[in-house]
Amino acid sequence: MAGTLVIVAHPDLAHSRVNAAWAAAARDCATCTVHDLYATYPDGPIDGAHERALLEAHDRIVLQFPLTWYSCPPRLSEWMVTILKRGWAYGPGGRALQLKTLGIAVSTGSNGADYSPDGRYGHTLDAVTLPFELLAIHTGMHYLPAFTLTGVRDCDDAALAQSAMHYVRHLRHAAPRRCASGQDDDRAKTRYPTG
Repeated sequence: MAGTLVIVAHPDLAHSRVNAAWAAAARDCATCTVHDLYATYPDGPIDGAHERALLEAHDRIVLQFPLTWYSCPPRLSEWMVTILKRGWAYGPGGRALQLKTLGIAVSTGSNGADYSPDGRYGHTLDAVTLPFELLAIHTGMHYLPAFTLTGVRDCDDAALAQSAMHYVRHLRHAAPRRCASGQDDDRAKTRYPTG
């Protein structure tokens, strides 16, 4: 199976306007698979084999989440630590994600002007979400421009519907802003002692 895997990480998707609308729009897209981490793993451990199989079955992976303390929600962080293991995602033998495409879809309560060099936070949203681009680089993946919606508290229904429509277009057609070479660097061949 090719296509896009949308990994939704919202702690309360049932009460979300933006992430719920985006997820619903993605579910209606024939080339997308929507995977809700909080619904799949409400209490228990993350199933690494299942998650890796999902990643291997798709060409594009989009991590969708509300910005939470200038990062991702805890379940997505736990997912990354659990799934993106050395020897599978990177390092010696770690080629499972190489030349796939990674993207993020992020919503924020703060308005867009807050995320500028002269804004409230003094940094762009791209700078705040840089760790996800670095994840793509480290695992040999292409990286999409971020899909974002800021100021969600002030977003009316028409704007939200338009955002959901643009989101599906982004999932299907966005071109990477950074392309991976497919070449290993010297560190990928380094063997580190275990134990």
